[in-house]
Amino acid sequence: MRLSIVTPSFRSSRWLRLCVASVADQGVTGEHLVQDAGSDDGTLDWLARDPRVQLFVEPDRGMYDAVNRGYRRSQSDLLAYLNCDEQYLPGALSKVLAFFEAHPEVDIVFGDCLIVDAAGDYLCERRALTPQLLHTWTASNLAFLTAATFIRRRVLDAHQLWFNADFRDAGDQDWALRVVKSAVKCAVLPEFLSVFTETGANMNLGANATRERREFHATAPAWARLLAPLAVLHFRLRRWCAGHYRCRPHDYAIFTHENPDRRKVFHVAKPTFRWVRPAPAR
Repeated sequence: MRLSIVTPSFRSSRWLRLCVASVADQGVTGEHLVQDAGSDDGTLDWLARDPRVQLFVEPDRGMYDAVNRGYRRSQSDLLAYLNCDEQYLPGALSKVLAFFEAHPEVDIVFGDCLIVDAAGDYLCERRALTPQLLHTWTASNLAFLTAATFIRRRVLDAHQLWFNADFRDAGDQDWALRVVKSAVKCAVLPEFLSVFTETGANMNLGANATRERREFHATAPAWARLLAPLAVLHFRLRRWCAGHYRCRPHDYAIFTHENPDRRKVFHVAKPTFRWVRPAPAR
């Protein structure tokens, strides 16, 4: 069993170097495809010579179109996408492969994720739940992060789970809703698998992302919007029952701009589930 990792790229050279390194040292059989929209920031100068990736440079309609293009080119049974400002933790992909092999009935796996700042320092942690209809359709956050999401190729065509490229920033929420409606078998792998970096320029914090989420929420029927506060309460209860609010000290190792060729170990003495995010860019 193989894994194909797709990374959509455009003018993110500094972060992409770390992302590529985090995939390359996993020690599993697979491929890392980078879909670049024509970066002019020096990305292609080094990426075209990097044997760890397969590079495809072509115009696209945005991140989700780039991911779809990478998925279509991939040669594996298992797929995932990892943005330039995200990384896999050591041994993450081995754990994912073992989980899929042990659970052949599962089509989509959601893992846990760490949130760090631009220097790699710990901010918080976000543990995954399987998505549910009301929360996915009406809440401002998802039950999982895509940086730790893995799917079987067979569901893309069978359930039309390609990304909607009409979205520029909020396509994950649209995709999650279609996952729920498709009733494919989902599961949680309760392990920290990846890292999401708050760079200060994340697309999901921009004005367009806010607009797209607002328009997406408006597609929910009136009864669903009316029940939105209950959906949030139920989501928090699910998190409490799953132990997400009981955080324990731990270590993690990632690549940083200071250490781009070797993982740096960080110790988390006071872990937290509270994700305090910066205000959206205007």
